[in-house]
Amino acid sequence: MNRPYIICHMVVSLDGKVTGDFLCRPACEKATEIYYDINRTVSSAGFICGRVTMESSFTGGWYPDLSAYAPVESKADFVPDYLSGFYAVAFDTRGRLGWQSNRIIDDDPGYGNAQIIEILSENVDARYLGYLQSMGIPYVFAGKEAIDVDTALVKLKALFDIQTLLLEGGSILNGAFQKAGVIDELSLVVAPLTADACDKPLFMDSELREHCLASVESKDGILVLKYKKV
Repeated sequence: MNRPYIICHMVVSLDGKVTGDFLCRPACEKATEIYYDINRTVSSAGFICGRVTMESSFTGGWYPDLSAYAPVESKADFVPDYLSGFYAVAFDTRGRLGWQSNRIIDDDPGYGNAQIIEILSENVDARYLGYLQSMGIPYVFAGKEAIDVDTALVKLKALFDIQTLLLEGGSILNGAFQKAGVIDELSLVVAPLTADACDKPLFMDSELREHCLASVESKDGILVLKYKKV
């Protein structure tokens, strides 16, 4: 396979939602604990999130003053030679994430100290590339206006030797991977409650695909489901 093996790992409500206030309810706490425990123990080279998820979880909306950075007009990928083998892959189409380190700063060992990789389209401010280079943050291009999932994954394996990654949303990014047919495994921790109508589903704009049930486990009354792509 010329791309990493992708495991979509999410907490879902009983009605298949992945974002919303239900995640903050006491009834969801045990499911969340199990989700993070799996994240820490599964064998992977890191995790993938979209811009919104990365911003809410790690960057807090901070953004650099790009006027301080010289523009980089080249659309060549930037891959420093001092990278670790554990990565936080950010799908950030137009370069909207502001990082204050080239690694994730988080107390959780499932996320902390992960080397950041930015996946970009060519429709990005050249000064943002200068900022990323100054921070020592690697980036790769995977499309002109939008990110092509297949191109991004092929490059992640070829440039970083990444074999397995956890896909951890959100809904739009999950949907893009599902439509591309590159989700090899679903790892779903089912929270025992329903979500609001406005909350987002596991996959936005998904396509009809078949999966086979690989395992079912009950952990403290919480269902953990694993499906494999047919």
